[in-house]
Amino acid sequence: MESAQISKSEVTKLVGSRLIISIPVFLLILFLPAGTFAYWEAWIYLAILLIPMSIVMIYFLKKNPEFLARRMKLKEKEGEQKIIVKLALIPFLVAFILPGIDKRLGWSNVPILIIVAAEILVCVGYIFVVLVFKENQFASRVIEVVKGQKVIQSGPYRIVRHPMYLGSILMYVASPLALGSYWAIIPALFIIPILVARILNEESVLTKELEGYSEYKQKTRYRLIPGIW
Repeated sequence: MESAQISKSEVTKLVGSRLIISIPVFLLILFLPAGTFAYWEAWIYLAILLIPMSIVMIYFLKKNPEFLARRMKLKEKEGEQKIIVKLALIPFLVAFILPGIDKRLGWSNVPILIIVAAEILVCVGYIFVVLVFKENQFASRVIEVVKGQKVIQSGPYRIVRHPMYLGSILMYVASPLALGSYWAIIPALFIIPILVARILNEESVLTKELEGYSEYKQKTRYRLIPGIW
């Protein structure tokens, strides 16, 4: 079913069902390894993640439910992307399970100032992602080109071709420190090469299927980090 055919009430139910499933799972991933709910770093992390996310979801439910419907898609069409998504799940889970184990065993002693700085980076990363949402109504979770899609060259897309991944990397890499763990940074860093592989495949698809993307690549030279790549 195409997103344009999904009503606002159906999108609301879909978003609600995803939240009902994902929030308890995320709580389990953070607090079960810690063996305690007295894990203040995790509570603050959840607040700075879920409160803005809820506001953004409510906004798009009112203004652009079709966009949220696209964001709810999870099934990749590209064979290479299916492999990439499976590979990404491993460092993602380890990076969020390890801080709880770290908390339980007392491996790290991250100063509060570093935790606060990491929380700010998580917020900055999410703000960057939201700016992408605002500019690009075709920012789906899956790699595809849909009817009516056009090349976006405004906002953060003037800086790099994949600003959403830049924001995501900031969030992923800063999250272990925000959760009070040095050791969890190691698996979090493995997200970067996986996202690089995703970008390379995504660009191959967009170059073939999205009119004007080849010209956009010539105009905006860098994929992820200005002046580097």
